[in-house]
Amino acid sequence: MTPLEKVEALYRELVVSYHEGEKREIRAASKLLMVALLHMKEHGGFGWQGLVEEYVIMLKNDPERFHAMLDSNRGETKRNGQAIH
Repeated sequence: MTPLEKVEALYRELVVSYHEGEKREIRAASKLLMVALLHMKEHGGFGWQGLVEEYVIMLKNDPERFHAMLDSNRGETKRNGQAIH
C-alpha cells in the first residue's frame, strides 16, 4: 500500500467514525487538511504556501491533471507501468 493509499484509507476510516453525522466527508477531509497544512508549514520551508496554491489551482483549472497526479501516487498506474509525473 502506497502512502497515498494509506491516507485514503484513513480518510474512509474517519468518515465512518462520524457515523451518520452531517457533512461527515467534509469533516473528515477538513481534519486531514488541517494536519497536512500544519506539517507543511513546519517542514516545508519558505515555499510551502506556493505548493498548496499550486495544488489548489491545478485542481480548479485542470482537474484531470490533478487526478492523474493522484493516480500516479496511488499506485494504480505504477502497477500498470504507466506512472504519470
